[in-house]
Amino acid sequence: MTAIAADRPTKRRSRGVPVRKMAAVKVYAGTIVALNASGYLTSGVVATTLVDPGVAAETVDNSGGAAGDLSCRTEKGIWQFANSASTDLIGITEIGKTCYIVDNQTVAKTDGGGTRSIAGKVYDVDAQGVWVDFG
Repeated sequence: MTAIAADRPTKRRSRGVPVRKMAAVKVYAGTIVALNASGYLTSGVVATTLVDPGVAAETVDNSGGAAGDLSCRTEKGIWQFANSASTDLIGITEIGKTCYIVDNQTVAKTDGGGTRSIAGKVYDVDAQGVWVDFG
């Protein structure tokens, strides 16, 4: 296609609150979740294959079911999570930089030597934790 020189009625999707089919896990409202390598929603864990991170909008227990049996609503936005410790502690110099998933409530400054997936961008840091932008 060539570039146009006129208005265009571009189709758009609202971000809304996506509903994702779950892996055979239990997720808790307000925790970090992401899609695993098979495309199913799972809790935030140390793994290199998690994509499309966000926050669970509800608690759903699919631990006794098969992948895809249940679904969970997820949300994007800026959310506060626990800061990692020691050399992975996120400080104000990391604002605007990528942070990484440690578990379903903790983020870190580094990818843990290539073992962690991206959580989002550091929006702010305070005494209570790290504000993560799950774009």
